Amino acid sequence: MKKPDFVLHFTLRKKRIWILATTLLVALVFPPIRAYAEELLCGIDRLDASECRELSGLRVALISNTRSHSKTGESSYALLIRHGVKLKYLMAPEHGFLADTEAGKAVGRAVVSDTIPVFSLYGASKKPDIQQLRKIDLLLFDLQDIGTRCYTYISTMKYAMEACEQAGIAFMVLDRPNPVAPLAQSGFMVTSGYDSFVGAVNIPFLHAMTVGEIAMLLQKQYYQRLDLRVISMQGYQRSKFGDEQEGFTFQSPSPNIRNVETAIVYPATVFLEATPLSEGRGTDAPFMQFGAPFINSDDLLLAVSKYKLPGITFKPVLFTPHSSKFSEEICHGLKLGLTDRRVFSPLRTATVLLLELQRLYPLNIRLDKNGRFFDQLAGSPLFREMIVKQQPVEAIMEESLKQREAFNRSIPANHLLYQ
Repeated sequence: MKKPDFVLHFTLRKKRIWILATTLLVALVFPPIRAYAEELLCGIDRLDASECRELSGLRVALISNTRSHSKTGESSYALLIRHGVKLKYLMAPEHGFLADTEAGKAVGRAVVSDTIPVFSLYGASKKPDIQQLRKIDLLLFDLQDIGTRCYTYISTMKYAMEACEQAGIAFMVLDRPNPVAPLAQSGFMVTSGYDSFVGAVNIPFLHAMTVGEIAMLLQKQYYQRLDLRVISMQGYQRSKFGDEQEGFTFQSPSPNIRNVETAIVYPATVFLEATPLSEGRGTDAPFMQFGAPFINSDDLLLAVSKYKLPGITFKPVLFTPHSSKFSEEICHGLKLGLTDRRVFSPLRTATVLLLELQRLYPLNIRLDKNGRFFDQLAGSPLFREMIVKQQPVEAIMEESLKQREAFNRSIPANHLLYQ
């Protein structure tokens, strides 16, 4: 016998209520699985996790500074000591062990924990002493790079690798994130005769690699007899900037690189170091603003605005540096503001700024004279020469692209550690 419609409706309603109640109960007992990003573990964190088993019984020295921390905030050298590592001495790069010395200033010896000497690799010599290295079994490297070739920590690493090969001891890199890795490779390669401490490694100016990857590349190219060991990262994502990595806190590796945003803009404005302009050192916004007493901010703003550079804005600024160029003088210039870091092009921005500064102030900028330091920063005289000739932006970008493509064709396909 067919049931009345109201009975069918009541039965269906009870079924719906039962299904809903069951679904809610399952959700409470078995909450949905969420896709959490894996926490980043740097090389020093992985040593910590193994209680430094990899260093057991070895006499060790460490190239580092106090800004190289574990994820818990412990300095690398203190972590090694805590685990009983035979830490014989420390070595400090440019800016010193405390990472507070201004760029270019020599750094002397020091002592930490009352008994551990700190030898400078930015004083009378930039290369570890061979005889000193022969008193240890392994040299550790743990420094935060910022992804731009002229930042000298990778130069220190290269010199140390060369010295370790000559001394016959092992070299271990504790890898850390490249804080600007999502930015595409850009810039000119190092031309023979223009290598220097701001261009010791022949990789693109903005290289998109970690120090561990650079070390592996250098070994394959130059130091094949070196016993190289790289403690890779866990959970590192190349597609993320340093301040986006899960569980990672970017520590300022030197006085004027105070955050990831500055590290992103740095490759666009660092070339101004080789001009009479202030690149913002001695102010609260180094590399994020630039200027000089002779600049007309409004004229310069009008000139650079016509290029419609992606991901960056400019506004007129007045500032007074308290050190470095134009100390205690009022400077007129521009302040940069990132609006979209993922479309920002440091090389294109640098090219536009230099073209317009050279066009507006040729007698002040004088890139046609005394350009040796500029060429060392750029790695080649070609960039400066094209600026002086007022070549189009696209021509300069195309030339740098050709050089990078040739580099990438010449290197081993498996030199990268991370996706």
